[in-house]
Amino acid sequence: MIILPASGSEERSGFDKLHETIRRWIWERKWEELRDVQDKAIAAILNGENDVLIAAATAAGKTEAAFLPILTKVADRKESGFSVLYVSPLKALINDQFRRLDDLCERMEIDVVRWHGDAPQSAKQRARRDPRGLVLITPESIEAMLLRRPGDAKAMLASLDFIVVDELHAFLDGPRGLHLASLLRRLDDLAVKPARRIGLSATIGDLAVAALWLRPENPSYVAIVESAADSPELRLQVRAYADSEEVEDSDGLENEEGPPTALDLIADHVFANLRGSNNLAFAGSRKRVEALADRLRIRSEKAAVPNEFFPHHGSLSRELREELEDRLKKGDVPTTGVATTTLELGIDIGSVKSVAQIGAPRSLASLRQRLGRSGRRRGIPAVLRIYVRERSLAADSDPLDRLRLETVRATASVRLLIERFVEPPSTDSATATVVLHQTLSVIVQEGGARADRLYRLLCGAGPLSALDKTDYVELLRTMASPEQRLIEQAPDGTIMLGEIGEQLTSARDFYAIFSTDEEWRLVSGGRTLGTIPVSNPVGVGAVISFAGQRWRIVAVDDRGKVIEVERHRSGKIPKFDALMNEPIHDRLATEMQTVLSSTEIPAYLDGAATDFLEQGRAAYKLLGLDQSRFLRAGKDTHILTWRGTDANSVLAFALVSAGLECVVLDVGVTVIETTPDEAVAILRQVAERPPDIQSIAGFVENLRTAKFDEMVPETLLRRLWARAHSRIGQDLGMVAREVLASKL
Repeated sequence: MIILPASGSEERSGFDKLHETIRRWIWERKWEELRDVQDKAIAAILNGENDVLIAAATAAGKTEAAFLPILTKVADRKESGFSVLYVSPLKALINDQFRRLDDLCERMEIDVVRWHGDAPQSAKQRARRDPRGLVLITPESIEAMLLRRPGDAKAMLASLDFIVVDELHAFLDGPRGLHLASLLRRLDDLAVKPARRIGLSATIGDLAVAALWLRPENPSYVAIVESAADSPELRLQVRAYADSEEVEDSDGLENEEGPPTALDLIADHVFANLRGSNNLAFAGSRKRVEALADRLRIRSEKAAVPNEFFPHHGSLSRELREELEDRLKKGDVPTTGVATTTLELGIDIGSVKSVAQIGAPRSLASLRQRLGRSGRRRGIPAVLRIYVRERSLAADSDPLDRLRLETVRATASVRLLIERFVEPPSTDSATATVVLHQTLSVIVQEGGARADRLYRLLCGAGPLSALDKTDYVELLRTMASPEQRLIEQAPDGTIMLGEIGEQLTSARDFYAIFSTDEEWRLVSGGRTLGTIPVSNPVGVGAVISFAGQRWRIVAVDDRGKVIEVERHRSGKIPKFDALMNEPIHDRLATEMQTVLSSTEIPAYLDGAATDFLEQGRAAYKLLGLDQSRFLRAGKDTHILTWRGTDANSVLAFALVSAGLECVVLDVGVTVIETTPDEAVAILRQVAERPPDIQSIAGFVENLRTAKFDEMVPETLLRRLWARAHSRIGQDLGMVAREVLASKL
C-alpha cells in the first residue's frame, strides 16, 4: 500500500497536467483552484500505473478527482472497446454521474453510455456495434452482460484501461460487495491486460482493508490518496422525547384524540426548525419515514403553507424519488427529504442546511456518510440533530430501561464521531450463496468449465477465498445431487448446467444476488406510486398511508398484483418487511459504558436528554453496575458484556449450548429464567473451558439468510460461520473472565 504525500512538491501543478479541453472546461466554470484531493489524484493517476484509492469527505470533488486525469489518459485512445468501466451501487447515481460527465465527454469526443435496466436501449445498441469511451454500469448489469452476451462482453470489456468503483465503502461487506469482487476477477480473466482499478469512497475506517478489497492479489500496489482538507465546523444537538407506556405503535399514524407521542413532538420540532430550507431527515425504517412524512404534511396543511416534506425510500416509484432529488438539487424551493438509507450514498442533491437523525445512531460509518450531506460549502457549518425516543418508566419496567441506553448510545456516537472512528467492514454471511451464483454464471458464460478452473477463478483471491477446495467440492457435489440438479458433469470432467440450473440462470432475477420479494404495485390515475410487500392484506375500501399521502383502495387486480388507489384523509401505514436492527460495534458498546461511568454533561444535549443521561447514570450506580455486570430482571438475568452485537451473539450461542435460553442485547445477553448466581456458575464453565467455535455453530438456527442458501449444504454454512467468528470464539473465555471479575 502506497500513501501519497501532499502534492505541493510537484514541479507542475495537477491542473497543468490535464488535457487542454479539460483545462478550458475548468476555466469556464471559474474554479479558483483544484481541491486538495483532486490535485493529489491527478498526480497518482497520470504519473504511475498503480491502482488508486481516493478517500475524501462527501462533496470533496472525488468524481472529478478520478475522471479528470482518467479522461486525460484515454483522450487519444483509438482501440475499439470501452476504455473506462464505472461501477455504481445505484442506478440513480449512474444517471447523476452521466449528467455530470456528458458535457465534458462530448467536448472531448469521448462516448459515454449508461448501462442499467432503465437506461435507453438505443444507446446500448450503438455501444454494442462500436464500443468506445465510458460505460456507467451496476454490478447486476455486468452480470447480465457476461451471462447473456459473452461475445459482446469480451468485445466491449476486454481492453479496459480503468475500472472505477464508486461508493467503495458500500461494497466492502454485504452480498453485493462479494458479487462485485467476483465480477472484477472475471473481468481481469477476460482482459488482455488487467485494467487499473480506481476506488472512490467518503467513509472508510481502515484504508488498508479497502486497498485489500480493491486489489486482493496485491494490496501494496494500491496508491492511497487521502484528502488533507479540513472538515467543516460541526454544530449538533441531541434532543430526547418520551413515549408513555400506553403507546403500542410508536411509528403509527398520528392519533389526534390521545396524548402526543414522541414522534408527534419530534414532528413539531422538525416542522418548526427545518421548514424554509433544504434538509435531510433519516428516519430508519420505511414505516417510520411514512409516519413522519405524514405528520409533517398534516402540519403544513393546518398552517396553510405549502408542504416541503417528502418521503424517500426503496418502495416508492423511481419517478417520485427523482422528483424529490431534483427539488433538493435545484434548491429553488425549500425541501426536506425524509428518508431511509436511500439518500446516504453520493447522489448529487446539492448541499443541505442540516441533517436530522431519528433514533440514536447504530453505525458511525452511516452517521458520517449522512452528515457529509451538510456543510458542503466552504465556510458553512455542518448541522446535525439527533432525536432520541425513550419510554416513560413504570413500576414493572425492566431495570435495563432505567439506564436510558438510547440517550447513552446517542452520546457515545457523538463522542466517537468527534474522534473520527469508523467501523471496519464485517465478515459477510453470503459467501456460499455468491460462490454458488457465480459458479452457475461462469458455466453459462463459458458453456461449461472444469472444477479446478472454476475454483481458481472464483476463490483464488479476495473475499470468496474463504472457501477452501474441500468446501468447494462439497458445494459442487450438492449442486449436482439428484435433489438439486443445478449442474452435471460430462465424461471429460467439464461441468455443465443441469435441468434446474438452466431454469435458474434463465430467470430475469438471477442477475441480482439479493432477494426481491413479490409486491403489490400501487397506482393512482395511471401513475405508479411504488410498491408494498404482498404480505399486506388488501381490499377495496381499505385506507393506507403511502408516499406522504393517505389513499383509499378502489380496485385490486390480484393476478397482476396491482392496487388502484385514490386520495383519502384517514388511513394506516402499510406493513413493510421487518427492519432488523443494525448490529453495533464493540467500540460503540464500550463507549456507552464510558458515558455511563462519566460525570461530564455534554453541551449538545437538550434539557430532556440531559435528564435522561443523569437518570441512566444514577441507575447505573444504584443497580451496582459500576461494580457488577449482572442485573436481575424478574426471573431473568442480564449479563452486560459491554461488547458489540457479534460478540454477544457468540456468547449467547455458547450459553445456549450449556442449556440456557438467551436473548442478544446491544451491550450483552439476557438469560431467561436464570438467577444471577446460576448465570455466574455457567459463565465460570465458559471461562474455564470455552466451547469450540465449531460446536457453538451447531446451535445457530438462522444460517440460511442469503438468496441461494437453501441450495447450500448446511454443514458448509456452519463451517463458514465458525470461521467468520473464530476470533470472537478465541476471545470467549477472556470475555467470560472479564464479566466474572466484576462479580468478585
